[in-house]
Amino acid sequence: MAYTPHQQDLLRRLPKMDDLLERLPAEVPHPLKVLVCREAIEAARARIQASPEPDPAVADAAAILEAARRRLARRLRSSLRPVVNATGVVIHTNLGRSLLAPEVLPGLEAVAARYSNLEYNLESGRRGSRYSHVEEILLELTGAEAALVVNNNAAAVLITLETLAKGREVIVSRGELVEIGGSFRIPDVMARSGAILREVGATNRTHLRDYEGAIGEATALLLKVHQSNFQVVGFTASVPVADLKVLANRHGLPVVEDLGSGTLVDFAPYGLVHEPTVQESLAAGADLVTFSGDKLLGGPQAGIILGRRDLVDRIRANPLNRALRIDKLTLAALEGTLRLYRDPAEAARRLPTLRMLTAPAAGLKTRARRLARRLRALELPGLEVRVVETVARVGGGALPLQVLPSAAAALVPAEAGISIARLEAALRRHDPPVVARIEDDRLLFDVRTLLPGDEARIAEALAAAVAGGRPSP
Repeated sequence: MAYTPHQQDLLRRLPKMDDLLERLPAEVPHPLKVLVCREAIEAARARIQASPEPDPAVADAAAILEAARRRLARRLRSSLRPVVNATGVVIHTNLGRSLLAPEVLPGLEAVAARYSNLEYNLESGRRGSRYSHVEEILLELTGAEAALVVNNNAAAVLITLETLAKGREVIVSRGELVEIGGSFRIPDVMARSGAILREVGATNRTHLRDYEGAIGEATALLLKVHQSNFQVVGFTASVPVADLKVLANRHGLPVVEDLGSGTLVDFAPYGLVHEPTVQESLAAGADLVTFSGDKLLGGPQAGIILGRRDLVDRIRANPLNRALRIDKLTLAALEGTLRLYRDPAEAARRLPTLRMLTAPAAGLKTRARRLARRLRALELPGLEVRVVETVARVGGGALPLQVLPSAAAALVPAEAGISIARLEAALRRHDPPVVARIEDDRLLFDVRTLLPGDEARIAEALAAAVAGGRPSP
């Protein structure tokens, strides 16, 4: 490829690698410094080669050094980072779902930094079971006979069906063939387990006689899937677990209920929609119940299996269990979370997810006013700060019909040419990133999902975003 004289001149002016390397911090590993310098030089070379008359500033040594420094900072920074969630979505799947309670963290840190009795029985001095660290408290809280924990609820459903129904039929209502996050569907999970799906009923109505008519010699179990991430309203009918249990008993079959989100507390006293609890499902007769640990439970990602001892023991013995088992950090976080449930009222105060879900609207408006005053003090050019009433969401595929009245501090363009989208993007690039939501050309900071100290972080990010340039189109 032939270059113009101007291009040739700029290519000769590109700084040498050694000149850049010696101006980067000495404590940074040399291979990393070489990598970012090479990338910065190659990026400049590509810009020169792309245009017959490139800007001479492209070859400026100071600019290329600064580009290398930016690349180095980006590579030295952790990819997984804390963010400020100002979206109003409490169990935000993309932002890590549930937050652990502060009381859980010391135990998690201790287990992470030291050896532990993960699979060691301190009483006998022999090998123990990792599941023993959470099984006893799960049985205490729910009244189940036995418990097993795997890495998420999809895994819990998978290993349950693979153990109890591989090569046999599982009867489930057509209206309960849900799709969970990431386009994973109950029929797909069942297919992977080797179980054979037997749909009964209609999308909106399924009756006990539908199940009864489908039971045959190939039937392994009756499966009920809670519609935790959607609701069918209007002319509907479904069969309660208690009725399924009566039918199942006549045929010697187990009833398995996938609760999806799962909860150990009744949300109704807090003015929220009633969500079936794990205890209610077991009391109604479910032989096994599966649910998530990182949604309404407010703990780490996990899939919890509770119920009859003989069935749980069979699942525990499945070789697939080793591929799906949870690690020591998840166990420590789950145990710490479950201990808080010994006092449900205290759990609602201590667990961030429960606290956010049950926060009264009046207190949120007070917090929104306080945040608005802080933002007005920044005197943001071209932007007006308002306090607005809004609606937050539960998120995580839980309580789909629940409306959470909330309040937010809103940034509204006060003059033409202000881009709310550019401002929102600048906040996401801040450290720590601030994730807000755009609604009706307003940037909303919903206080329901803010943690202590987040107001100051938002103000700092906004000040930096505005100082970095007018958020114009």
